[in-house]
This record gives sequence, C-alpha cells and structure tokens, in this order.
Amino acid sequence: MTVDAISLAVFGSLFASVAEEMGVTLQRASFSPNIKERLDLSCAVFDADARMVAQAAHIPVHLGSMPASVASALRSCDVFQRG
Repeated sequence: MTVDAISLAVFGSLFASVAEEMGVTLQRASFSPNIKERLDLSCAVFDADARMVAQAAHIPVHLGSMPASVASALRSCDVFQRG
C-alpha cells in the first residue's frame, strides 16, 4: 500500500488532534490537581499492534513507557474489539 505525502500529513494531523482532544477531555474531567492544574499527563493513539500512531504535546516523558504498557494490556485483555 502506498500513501501520498498529502494524505500522510492529513491523517497525521488528524490523529495528533485526537490525542490532543483526549488530553483536554482528561484535564476537564479530572479531580487530580496533578492533571487538572499541572497538566501532568500524556495522551497518544496506538494501532492494534501497540505501535504509537500519534502523540499529544503534553508531558513526553510518559510516552516512553506507553508502548510497553499498551502492548501488555493488549496481551492480557482479550476483550478488546476492533473499532
């Protein structure tokens, strides 16, 4: 499958926007001052093989452990469905 540069940029921006919106939603819904006030959070979008597709510009230090955490969750939970 080949993807042209324009489509890649459009979808890359789309997935990054989703990750940013995840962070905004988490901040608004949180009761923790670490998340609500300090913005000590990270959000990312992963594919079915636990590969990071996009990340938000929050606290990038968390993103180092996310792929391993997502892969572990996928291995241990068989209730995930496509979609």
